[in-house]
Amino acid sequence: MREQSFWSAPMLRWAAAAIVVFNGFFPAVWILFTSLKTETELVQKPITWWPENPMLDNYVRAFTDQPLLHYLKNSVIVATGATALSLVVAAFAAYAIARLNLKRRELILTCIVASSMFPLVTLLVPIFETMRALGWLNTYMALILPYVVLNLPVCTLVLVSFFQSIPRDLENAAMIDGCTRLGALWHVVVPLAAPGVFTAGILAFVNSWDEFLLALSLNSSPAARTLPVGIALYQGEFTFPWPIISAALIVAIVPVAILIAIFQERVVGGLTQGGLKG
Repeated sequence: MREQSFWSAPMLRWAAAAIVVFNGFFPAVWILFTSLKTETELVQKPITWWPENPMLDNYVRAFTDQPLLHYLKNSVIVATGATALSLVVAAFAAYAIARLNLKRRELILTCIVASSMFPLVTLLVPIFETMRALGWLNTYMALILPYVVLNLPVCTLVLVSFFQSIPRDLENAAMIDGCTRLGALWHVVVPLAAPGVFTAGILAFVNSWDEFLLALSLNSSPAARTLPVGIALYQGEFTFPWPIISAALIVAIVPVAILIAIFQERVVGGLTQGGLKG
């Protein structure tokens, strides 16, 4: 039997998977190591990968140099509120597209996809003027509503693919038993599409958690700043305390990592099923 070549299909798949894992985890691991170093050790040559004397002082300073805990609270409120509202609105939109006999349904889906392609910077001025006219600058709503608008295309498309895979007979049976169409949506369709709901929710939460441009422009008040904007303020006029900034970044990464770890199976299943059934 001929010996299997390194360039065979299984080896190529393993190599591709290793590259993807390395590309995803290496930056986070490097930030973690940096957060445990002193500034002197960080700039010394040759570069040391593992910190010689790991220290947690940078994490203490990350919370004392700036009100990181307050920024963390603001980000949790904004991201959670935007995610919940995005899922509710996207569920209605996805159900209408998947179940109602809408004219030019494909055109509607095309417009939803196209709406997600506009660069955020082109929307900044209209959003800013709208929030200023409403008197919502430096409030949670100034970020929650724009984030909902930005999250709706991807959430709607994910939920449409799942709603289409659910048999209509289940909804009809629920409505025969006395459920309204709205009741069938929330008591039958949404629970059966749970993997898709979790997938859309994770995507919306991460997008809202990481967003920087709107958070910087709409909430300039220190009391309303979110985590990405707060971390950017750690730099001084002439210095960049990278170990402290890295510690703050690890604090920002941890909630998202925990969320994905908890719902990992549902998210992976949702992405796979959505791709196959869309």
